Amino acid sequence: MKINGNYLNLKESYLFSDIAKKTAAYKTAHPEADIIRLGIGDVTLPLCQAVVDALHTAADEMGKKETFRGYGPEQGYDFLKDAIRDYYKSEDAVSLEADEVFISDGAKSDLGNILDILSRDNTVLVPDPVYPVYVDTNIMDDRRIIYMSGNAENGFLPLPDTSVDADIIYICSPNNPTGAAYDKAGLKKWVDYARAKNALILFDAAYESFITTPGLVRSIYEIEGARECAIEFCSFSKIAGFTGTRCGWTVVPESLVYDGVKLNRLWLRRQTTKFNGVSYPVQRAAAAVFTPEGRAQIKENLDYYRHNAKTITDALDKLGIWYTGGINSPYIWLECPNDMKSWDFFDLLLTKANVVGTPGAGFGANGEGFFRLTAFGDRDRTAEAAERIVKLLG
Repeated sequence: MKINGNYLNLKESYLFSDIAKKTAAYKTAHPEADIIRLGIGDVTLPLCQAVVDALHTAADEMGKKETFRGYGPEQGYDFLKDAIRDYYKSEDAVSLEADEVFISDGAKSDLGNILDILSRDNTVLVPDPVYPVYVDTNIMDDRRIIYMSGNAENGFLPLPDTSVDADIIYICSPNNPTGAAYDKAGLKKWVDYARAKNALILFDAAYESFITTPGLVRSIYEIEGARECAIEFCSFSKIAGFTGTRCGWTVVPESLVYDGVKLNRLWLRRQTTKFNGVSYPVQRAAAAVFTPEGRAQIKENLDYYRHNAKTITDALDKLGIWYTGGINSPYIWLECPNDMKSWDFFDLLLTKANVVGTPGAGFGANGEGFFRLTAFGDRDRTAEAAERIVKLLG
C-alpha cells in the first residue's frame, strides 16, 4: 500500500491555523488583552427567523411517520432547485434547467470534488493572490499550476493573456481575498479566452449577494457564451449565514461539452456514487431564504455586514491607505503602510491594537505587502477595531 505522495507537497500548516496559534500565544502572554478578530471570514449574525422556522417545521416532519423522509435525491430536492432557479431568473435574468442545478453541502466541497471528473493532465490557471483551496486541491492531484498576476496596477482583477495556454481557470468574483469584482466586460474577456482555448472556467460566486454596483456580474451566465465554458459554484454560507449549517449549489449547464461528453452527465454520475445529498431539514431551511420573508430578513443581515465594511473603509480613507473591496464585498484588501511585510503588519496590529486580520502573503506571492480585513464581525466591535487602527496608524 502506498499513500498519495502529492499530499506531502502541501504546506505543513494552513494559513488560518497559523493565525490562530499566533493569536493564542499572544493572548496567553497577555491575558488582559481585549482582542478583536477581523480575520477569518465566518459570519456572526444568527440564522434569520424564516430559516429557523423552516428548520423547526422540517425537523417535526422527520419525527412523524407520514412525513418522514429517508434518502433524498443526490442532486437535491426539486423545491430547493426551483427556488434557486427562480432566484437566478429574478436577480440575473438567467434561465436554468432543473437538471443543471446540483445541491451541495457548500461551495468549498464542490470546488474540490469537481476535479474528480477532470483529467489530471489538465493545466490549471489560478489568480495570485488566491483562495488556498484552488491551489491545494490541484496539488493533491499533481496538476500543473500556473498563476495570473493580480496586483494594485490591475486592481487585482487580472485579464487573460492569450500567450498562456490553460485548461482549467479559477475565477472568484467578488474575490476572496481581495474583494475586487469583475464587470461584464472583464468577464467577457475570460469567457472568450476560455472558448478560444477550449478551457473550462470554475466560477466561484460565493459572495455574489454583496454586489450592489450596477454593471457588476453576479452570475457568469450573464455573459454570452458562458454556458459553453463555465461551471458556477455558490453557497448559502455568506448569503444567509449557513457556515455552520452547510448548504450550497453548483450549476453545470447541459451545453457544457468536452471531448464529446456532457460534463453534466459526468457530475451526476460522480454525485450519485460519492454523495448522499444534503439533509432534508437543511434544504427546507435553504429554500426559506428565497421566500419574501426570508429575502427581507437576509437583506437586513447583508446590510449589517455592508455597514461594517463601510466602517472599515472610512477608517482607511481617513488614513489615506489604498484598498480594494469593501463595496460589493465583505472583504477589505489593504496595502500595508510604510512598505511593511504582511506578517509584520499582522504582528503590529495584534500587539499594538489587539486587532487580528489576515496577512496577504498567506494567499500567494502577490499578497505580500497586503492585508485582509473582514466585515463579518460584530458591529460595535468592528467600530472599536476601526478606531484602534486609526489611533495606531494616524
